[in-house]
Amino acid sequence: MIKKKVKYIVAVVGATGAVGNEMVSILEERNFPVDELRLFASEKSEGKTIDFHGKPVEVKTLTEDVFKGIDIALFSAGGDRSKHFAPIAAKAGCVVIDNSSAWRMDPEVPLVVPEVNPQDLKWHKGIIANPNCSTIQMVVVLKPIHDAAKIKRVVVTTFQSVSGTGKKAMDELLKQTSDVLSFRNVEHKVYPHQIAFNCLPHIDSFTENGYTKEEIKMIKETQKIMGDDSIRVTATTVRVPVFRCHSESLNIETEEKLTADEVRALLSTAEGVVVYDAPLKNIYPLPVEVADKDETYVGRIREDNSIENGINMWIVADNLRKGAALNAVQIAEKLIK
Repeated sequence: MIKKKVKYIVAVVGATGAVGNEMVSILEERNFPVDELRLFASEKSEGKTIDFHGKPVEVKTLTEDVFKGIDIALFSAGGDRSKHFAPIAAKAGCVVIDNSSAWRMDPEVPLVVPEVNPQDLKWHKGIIANPNCSTIQMVVVLKPIHDAAKIKRVVVTTFQSVSGTGKKAMDELLKQTSDVLSFRNVEHKVYPHQIAFNCLPHIDSFTENGYTKEEIKMIKETQKIMGDDSIRVTATTVRVPVFRCHSESLNIETEEKLTADEVRALLSTAEGVVVYDAPLKNIYPLPVEVADKDETYVGRIREDNSIENGINMWIVADNLRKGAALNAVQIAEKLIK
């Protein structure tokens, strides 16, 4: 695991990005025992500062020789940098928690959601993978249902916010919205089509079988995290004009029968889950209400009358928090315990 200390030297790699900034904020919010915080990014961010506990911390350029003495490094700098720098950091004695897709399906690297499979942290070899944002919020909900009734199949459609792509995408949505409302020409650079007032059934690149890489990630990562390759998953991932929070429509088929009330009871005691489900009163999870929250919110829980043992539900989580930065910090919290 990691050598027990009172406080730890912690690094955030990719500190000036949307997720990196969130990591710094969450380390502060949760009073993670940081002795010293070191921030790294590309050369163009050299000299910038980010406040941590009321004091500015300078951002330095990421190089191969910066990891000596660091206990834990939270990486959110993209797959290429993670592939290159994570093994170097691990060799220097640092435990890397990586937010990119670079290591997720490596059989030597645990892929961890603390509420679901914390036991997998025991076999890490210096690198731990943080799952895809849309997978994290789904498996937090699936785990208690699987334990109770064994899941056979999951059909998921996601409605993913632009912050999952990054700050440039958020800026593009803002500008496009303004341009549409002002009757100006709309330009698109981040996405292949206009995202304002639109929905794009296209996240990441398409593969030969017609699925996108994002959809394949959800399938493979779910099976790895749940530790059960027999769970069949099919996914359709959609980008929507929402700044923050991913929503998902889930259809779950189980081996044993569960009523909607039984599912509500299971999820109401599940770690990291909030049941928010009173549709007759117009109460169900909404991105505008779940933003900045740590939990995954669940509503519209109902039985699927088209199959014998089926449940439908709607789930929403903040993709920058539980879908990325918070999950990484929770992994670090488990490590030091």
